[in-house]
Amino acid sequence: MIVKIMASAGASFPGVKYNDKKIEGGKGELMMMKNFPSYISEKSSMEDVKGHLALVSKSEKTKKPQFHAAISTKFREHTKEELTKVADKFMQEMGYGGQPFIVVFHNDTENNHIHIVSTRVEEETGKKIDDSFEKLKSQKAISKVMEEMYGINTERKIEKLLSYQCSSLKQMELVLEKSGFQFLQDKEDENKMDIVKNGVKEQSIAKDQIILKLFVHDPRSRQIKAILSKYKDRYSNKVFKVEDSRKRDSVLPVERQETESKAKIEFDSELQKSLREKFGIEVVFHHKDGQRPFGYSVIDHKTGSVYKGSDLLKMDKVFELTSETIDKKLYESLKDFNISDKTSKDILMKYIQDKYPDNVPKDFMLFESRRRKTKEVFKAVRDDVKEYLKHQNREDVHIMKSESGGYYVIHANHHYVGDLNSILGEKVHQEFLHPEQNQDTGKDNLKEFSKSIGDLLYQLGRSSGGSAKDPMENEEKKRRKRKKK
Repeated sequence: MIVKIMASAGASFPGVKYNDKKIEGGKGELMMMKNFPSYISEKSSMEDVKGHLALVSKSEKTKKPQFHAAISTKFREHTKEELTKVADKFMQEMGYGGQPFIVVFHNDTENNHIHIVSTRVEEETGKKIDDSFEKLKSQKAISKVMEEMYGINTERKIEKLLSYQCSSLKQMELVLEKSGFQFLQDKEDENKMDIVKNGVKEQSIAKDQIILKLFVHDPRSRQIKAILSKYKDRYSNKVFKVEDSRKRDSVLPVERQETESKAKIEFDSELQKSLREKFGIEVVFHHKDGQRPFGYSVIDHKTGSVYKGSDLLKMDKVFELTSETIDKKLYESLKDFNISDKTSKDILMKYIQDKYPDNVPKDFMLFESRRRKTKEVFKAVRDDVKEYLKHQNREDVHIMKSESGGYYVIHANHHYVGDLNSILGEKVHQEFLHPEQNQDTGKDNLKEFSKSIGDLLYQLGRSSGGSAKDPMENEEKKRRKRKKK
């Protein structure tokens, strides 16, 4: 979960207006109003909200009283209700718990996120709340909230990682890095190393306290060697480059922003993904400036051990290195889709070719996955599909025809791919496809809905190179034949 503190703003509280526009445009939802007087409620206008914030923020010393923060989660990992609870606890940790504030959920990106708007001026005293090192403070606050709500304890996590059996400090650095930490030389003591996360020093450790262990051909290493030999033929072992050119959050110290904003390079393959998921074996390639990897390491999370890859199997005996590259943001988005079989994979690939014609990933970059979506996501997808079929006014919903003639839905924001039948249900699906069979006069709305779907699929049949006939005609003929049998 990521928190971002926006720049301070004046007494007009533009953050309120910004969120109000999101709500009016159907891209935002007011989730919470806290510490406002009884005459200001969710039914009040945003002008009333701004007026109250401005009233309690009158201060000659504080020219920019607005506090504005955003908290986001990766894709749809946390619901709007969960994010609202996080926001409430976050404000407590930041010292704004007694301030009037609003929480607005935004649904206009693929990442669920909320915005919080409040005032930096304390109502009772008229003094400004201390905002020294606020960005660093926000990282500590969100970490504490995550620990309280989800049991994610940074200290215990670091302790576990430091217990991994490594043969060098480089290997220890690798273990920490893969879990989101940096392992840096302490600037004041050359005998210490700092463990940093999001610019915040979490812990310092003396180098002589780090226990290193030389590689030994133990039974587990032989198991890993056998696993590599077996699964390199079951899954694609073609390795490609994943490039992340996004700049790090501004919470980083100025002197490190330039180096941290350089493109970050990783290498991945379907084989690596399968090893991580099935056996807790993480393969990390070593390279210089994004050039062709010259070696690899294996982190065995099952036993907490790190191995030099060449001590197990030579790199070219396991992996096939390619020159292909994919953007990390696109790659992470594709990995989050529920690709259950070859058909859904092919449908998603066709969608990508249409949307990213200049950056189409290779087939081996798209993996089948048994990732399941929550009931909340499925319901949201179903509702959006129905709205789209009625009005065709959604950019995040797409319907595509498979080679076998079936119709699939792709929801870009929810990272969902599935056949139309599973979304609508068999009975309703058939009614939609064959509106002429629906004779119930009490279902006028359904008929109208069905007709719009029939028209849409008709157009899809034409645009995909078919004739002007009903695109489901062949399916109907097959159905009648099956009945005769």
